[in-house]
Amino acid sequence: MNRLVDTSDINVVVQGDLPDNVIKRARDKITRLVARLGDPVLRIQVRLTHQPDPAVARPVRAQANLHVGGRLVRAQVAAGTWYEAVDLLVDRLRRRLVRRKRHWEARRGSYPVVAPHEWRHGSERAHRPPYRPRPVEERQIVERGSVSPATLSPAEAAREMDQMGYDFHLFTEAATGTDAVVYRGGPTGYRLARLASGPRWLGLSEMPMTLSPHPAPTTTVAKARQRLETTGLPFVFFANPRTGRGEVLYRRYDGHYGLITPADLPTPGVPRV
Repeated sequence: MNRLVDTSDINVVVQGDLPDNVIKRARDKITRLVARLGDPVLRIQVRLTHQPDPAVARPVRAQANLHVGGRLVRAQVAAGTWYEAVDLLVDRLRRRLVRRKRHWEARRGSYPVVAPHEWRHGSERAHRPPYRPRPVEERQIVERGSVSPATLSPAEAAREMDQMGYDFHLFTEAATGTDAVVYRGGPTGYRLARLASGPRWLGLSEMPMTLSPHPAPTTTVAKARQRLETTGLPFVFFANPRTGRGEVLYRRYDGHYGLITPADLPTPGVPRV
C-alpha cells in the first residue's frame, strides 16, 4: 500500500565532506514537502556530491529520485554550498510534484495546455550542473546501457521528460510505432524529432509542440560523435545503419559522452564505426 514517507524512509548518499546537519536538513525538508502535497511516495533517494575543483563555480550537486504513484520523479541541481544545494533541490522537487499532480488530475478530461516556455523557470536552467570542460582527446563514450523505449504519445513523453529532469527523452511514438525523441526547444518549449517522416499533425494535438521537419539521419556512432564535437549540440538522435533503430549520443556532465540504445538491440561495443 502506498504511504507517505517519514525521515527514516529517505536514503541519503554522500560523496565528500559535509556538515553533520546537512543530511538532517535534506530529510526534514523533503519530508515536509511530501506531507504538504499529500502525494503517496514509496521511496526517496538523495545523493549529495562535492566536486573539489576550483575551476567549478558550483561544486555541490544534489539529486533526488522519488517513486510517486508508480512513476519516478527526478530532480538535480548544482550550487555553491551544501545548504543552497538542498534548498534548491527541494524547491525543484516541489515544482515537479505540483506539475505531476496537475497533469494527473487532468487525465480524466482533456490534457492541460502547457503555458509557453513553462519549463523555462529561471532556476530550472540556472542551477543545473555545469558541463565539465574536458579536452576532446580525453572524452570517451560511456555506455549507459540499453533502455526499453516506452510507447507514448509526444505529450506523455514530454511530461515524463519534465518529471525526470531530462533535456531529451527517447521513446516509441504510439501513433507511428517508430522511435522518436522529444526535447526542449522551439517556440513552445517542446520539440519532436522522428526516426522517419510522417504526417505533421499525427500525435501532436495533446500539447503545443513543434516538429522537426527532417527525419533522424542514418549514421554511425563515430560520425555522431564527430557531429557533437563540431557543433556543440547537447545530443544527436540518429538511426543506426545496421538495425534501423533510433539511438542517442549525448554530452554527460562529466565531459564524456553517453550512448542510449533500444533494449532489444545487441549490447554494442564502444567505440563503434
